[in-house]
Amino acid sequence: MSQAEVLHTPLALGAITLRNRLVMAPLTRMRASMPGNVPTEMNARYYRQRATAGLIISEATPISPTAHGYYATPGMHSPDQVEGWKLITRAVHEGGAPMFLQLWHVGRVSHSDLQPGGALPVAPSAIAAAGNTITATGPQPMPVPRALETAELPAIVEDYRLAASRAMDAGFDGVEIHAANGYLLEQFLSEHANHRTDGYGGSIENRTRLLLEVTEAVTSVWGPGRVGVRLSPSNTYQDIHHADRWEVFSYAFRQLDRFPLAYVHLVEPRVAGNNDIEPVFDLASSRFRPLLTGSQRLISAGGHNRESAARTIGEGHADLVAFGRLFLANPDLPERFRLNAPLNRYDRATFYGGTEQGYLDYPALDSQSHAAGGA
Repeated sequence: MSQAEVLHTPLALGAITLRNRLVMAPLTRMRASMPGNVPTEMNARYYRQRATAGLIISEATPISPTAHGYYATPGMHSPDQVEGWKLITRAVHEGGAPMFLQLWHVGRVSHSDLQPGGALPVAPSAIAAAGNTITATGPQPMPVPRALETAELPAIVEDYRLAASRAMDAGFDGVEIHAANGYLLEQFLSEHANHRTDGYGGSIENRTRLLLEVTEAVTSVWGPGRVGVRLSPSNTYQDIHHADRWEVFSYAFRQLDRFPLAYVHLVEPRVAGNNDIEPVFDLASSRFRPLLTGSQRLISAGGHNRESAARTIGEGHADLVAFGRLFLANPDLPERFRLNAPLNRYDRATFYGGTEQGYLDYPALDSQSHAAGGA
């Protein structure tokens, strides 16, 4: 089977059949309407352009007002936000793609300017992450967060459940739990960010508890084959660290294997945030694939090209491959891969915030060929 055939083979994902194996990865773009963090018609046009994917996973979407950590990110905690997301799901479905909403709580990766009433961000423990986050006035250093009380954690789980229910109302086909990239659920997994002495800290079993409670709550809303979980075993982004990464994440994979998930979405060790790096940890999808013994699929994300995607699927290390920067710059990425056509270059300067530039103006192959013919 050729590379093009591997990437364009249909696949059953839970109750959905995907037309190809190419996933649009979740991409924070910071272009929601403010105030209110509401998705708009411009956002719908952006996603509609990329409905060539087998599956679209939405940009990370805060589940509550306290879950925000970046300016102008669309939420899923108000009626107006639900209505805004309906514009997007309708547009994507018109383009023939299913779409999952990524459920997000940033935890300590925030700032008081982004929190209701100027409060401190919340986290497993009062330990600040190094670095900045983006507010309305620009980058600001992340403060020492407030440690969540044990009695507050059921409300966090409920926020995930409610956001999952709102996603159903908004017309999504499923949801993805964001437990990667140094945000709240990975903060609980890390003994460096989590110094708790209650039932959510200490042992690996305790540190994984919140992730599993959230997964149980979200799957109770959506049922089998409609929920994914994203993990980044090699991640050091957002100042997150683990003493024994294989021990932590192999345990998490085995526990998630108990749930009727659609997939686990794994970030490969060759990326950190949106940058390519030399791999430091041997924690690629090939090590984790055997730990999923049910019908769950595995999505591999991070630093792939056409050849590596086909090889990863062809060798059985993953069922699907997610692309972020390449899908951003190439709305018709599946067709470009099928034809082995040249790719547009992405513009980092327009990744976050801004206007239609770097958002709606990346050309498709047909427009480029028409322009060439006209010249």
